[in-house]
Amino acid sequence: MERQTGRQTIAVKLSTADLMMIYRQLLGRYEAQHWWPGETPFEVMVGAVLTQNTAWSNVEKAIDNLKGLDALNLESLLTMPPDSLAAQIRPAGYFNVKTKRLLNLCRFLQQNPGLEVLDTDELRARLLSIHGIGPETADDILLYAFDRPVFVIDAYTRRLFGRLGLIVHDCGYESLRADFEAALRSDSTLFSEYHALIVVHAKAHCRTKPVCVSCPLSEQCRYRMDQLANGISAV
Repeated sequence: MERQTGRQTIAVKLSTADLMMIYRQLLGRYEAQHWWPGETPFEVMVGAVLTQNTAWSNVEKAIDNLKGLDALNLESLLTMPPDSLAAQIRPAGYFNVKTKRLLNLCRFLQQNPGLEVLDTDELRARLLSIHGIGPETADDILLYAFDRPVFVIDAYTRRLFGRLGLIVHDCGYESLRADFEAALRSDSTLFSEYHALIVVHAKAHCRTKPVCVSCPLSEQCRYRMDQLANGISAV
């Protein structure tokens, strides 16, 4: 992996020591999150589709609508008229598109029982074959619904580690996922907790416009150092 700085190319590598230090700092600040917020593996999968391009608070409203109808199960979603399903998940945004994606997932699950016996690579490949399920959504499902040690790369992860100077912001998803997984021990509990802590921290401090005051990672943040070097005070 490489980072361009002017005409100079600088290699960027994720190290176990750096990643675990950041993990411990985040854990010390925010404590364990025990993510994903879902009562069943199926609810986790539904949430993974609905959270595409929207805030989780909107997803919760959509899920509550389905729970209110006692419809948060495979059979109910498959028999519900698509227009009715779209109306229930409307709070999650892009509801017509997400209705199609959700039904694609449901049909896949109905037609492919026993997925839990597949190895992770085969299961991931099958999830990615579903129209509307991309790498991030597939990895959410693998990690949180199937308890597989797959590190989820989302926009928060790219923003945080890009600002820390540890990754290239626009590097490929698969390359970045592989680098995180290679640097950390293969542990689904660690991966899920790390991902949750990144999300919480990104919402609290590493926002689009960062809030650097009292940030637990400010001392090693390359972005913050550059700001100070340019005479820009903390937000």
